Amino acid sequence: MKTADLDYDLPEALIAARPTERRDGARLLVVEESGLRDSTVDTLAELIPERALLVVNDTRVRRARIFGTKQGSGGRVELLFIRRLALTPAGERWQAIGRSSKPIRIGTVVQWEGSTLTVLERSEDATFVVDVATPGVDFEQLLDQRGHLPLPPYMRRTDELADLERYQTVYARRTASAAAPTAGLHLTPALFERLSARGVQVARLELEIGLGTFRAVSALDLDEHPMHAETIAVGSDVVLAVDQARERGAPVVAVGTTVVRALESAADPAQPGRIRALSGETRLLIQPGYQFSVVDALLTNFHVPQSTLLALVSAFAGYSRVMSAYRHAVAARYRFLSYGDAMWIPKRLA
Repeated sequence: MKTADLDYDLPEALIAARPTERRDGARLLVVEESGLRDSTVDTLAELIPERALLVVNDTRVRRARIFGTKQGSGGRVELLFIRRLALTPAGERWQAIGRSSKPIRIGTVVQWEGSTLTVLERSEDATFVVDVATPGVDFEQLLDQRGHLPLPPYMRRTDELADLERYQTVYARRTASAAAPTAGLHLTPALFERLSARGVQVARLELEIGLGTFRAVSALDLDEHPMHAETIAVGSDVVLAVDQARERGAPVVAVGTTVVRALESAADPAQPGRIRALSGETRLLIQPGYQFSVVDALLTNFHVPQSTLLALVSAFAGYSRVMSAYRHAVAARYRFLSYGDAMWIPKRLA
């Protein structure tokens, strides 16, 4: 698929810099075979079929963004830690991205909150390998106490106190991701109660959202895009939940594109519609033409133009239908991207 085919005009005024007052107060565009319908997220409990299986990504966002100073010059350095690579005798080794007023060079030493961060190498994907020395302190714990949430740059602001709650899902557990699984930001305890009353089951998996969410597609054709690996964990409990949903003839509903990638990566080729337990990495790139095996319905936010996430949604609901939905959303002044409104696609339409 040509990357340019995934372009659309997104006015900056429609990019949501802050969340709605209520999690379930966002607008919801329902994409059906018969056309488009405007609704609100608080109706979702009635839109999801009774006894369906709802699958969520319960990773918690790491407060991974720090502002340190270069040793010697005192220049400001911003680093965003993507994932821990290894433990070392002096501390830890992390993958990070970063920027400063002058290029970050190999050997640069950064001071932050009593920690010494040494840039060891620069990788082909423009990430850095950083040695972290935090005497007597766990670095993950220090990030959780002193780091900043890595809000997407298109919000054009740093994180605020309210983001500590609103840029996490209400069901977030283990700290592992560098960005939020944003479709899940709309869900509330009250909505889960209403779903439970309708017999809807909930299963949890993990996909650690990493570097791919920060990287734009530069290739002219998606086939040439180097999809970054993301760690996933689909447990035996999710396998059982999918099996039970198939046995009762209920749809598997994915909350967000990360859940789609995880479930489809775990698809069992010997049993269409079923999955296998999987713990490891996925580089699955879904674009129009992809044959879905597991996911039957999708809740998703509106995505950046020319992105792999928009390609995934186009594969699920049909390219022409999705691009028409996006044009409608722009004309109707929907709010876009991480803190924006949502789409509900009740069944595969491609």
